[in-house]
Amino acid sequence: MTINTICVCGAGTMGSGIAQVAAQSGFTTVLYELNEGVLGKARLSIEKNLSILVEKGKVTVADKENTLQRIRFTNKIEDCRADIFIEAIIERPEAKVDLFNQLISFNHNDCIFASNTSSLSISAIAEKIKTPDRVIGMHFFNPAPLMKLIEIVKTEYTSPGIAQVVIDLAKKMNKVPVVCSDSPGFIVNRVARPYYIESLRLVEEGFIELAQLDTLMEASGFKMGPFKLMDLIGNDVNYAVSCSVYDQLKQPERLKPSFIQKEKVNNGEFGKKSGKGYYKYS
Repeated sequence: MTINTICVCGAGTMGSGIAQVAAQSGFTTVLYELNEGVLGKARLSIEKNLSILVEKGKVTVADKENTLQRIRFTNKIEDCRADIFIEAIIERPEAKVDLFNQLISFNHNDCIFASNTSSLSISAIAEKIKTPDRVIGMHFFNPAPLMKLIEIVKTEYTSPGIAQVVIDLAKKMNKVPVVCSDSPGFIVNRVARPYYIESLRLVEEGFIELAQLDTLMEASGFKMGPFKLMDLIGNDVNYAVSCSVYDQLKQPERLKPSFIQKEKVNNGEFGKKSGKGYYKYS
């Protein structure tokens, strides 16, 4: 199967980043988002990101213009016709299932349905789709234009041929694909939970201030301390992943989500994207 057109569903930070990657890699790209305001912000964000690359000499002005011309921004689902769909919508399984089944109804029989979910079960999504063998996880990391890794998540239903097409696609996007079987948190988020949870627990118990902990971790070789990283990812996203992994693993005490982070989410203090998280951002 040849991938010519990629449709990204959801134009938030991750969705717009994936669309930029797809278009920069030479693919005809559709970016679908129901909310016109979010869609407009995505267009501006992609234009800004490309302008920065031009200023840094990493792409030419012509490259920028060609990339933008490859992207169609739309809030009409009937415009979503592609060879592969990558969803980056709300982290609710029923929403993802409904979206994929709508897309199946008017697209060709060979199209692929990839979920960018960071922790939901791909198998649970696939088993409710009309073509479960064509469902796979394609988990990008934030910011998508910069981060090289993509987790390719296979289920018991996934066709081996589909998995290979998606692996090849990731490479064409200049990414590093790592294949794994569907499991709670996949690889990266499963491994990373203790980094966040234990850091939050140390602060909860009064052993250290969060800024000190970030400083110590960065001094020991980590590129970003846990609190700066959670603010970059988004506390809403990070907390949702922690809850998902915790529940799927039958709630082990060592992975119990933090009340500090829950409070941040309840207060809308998501991090950089909201202007305030563990730190304040201008």
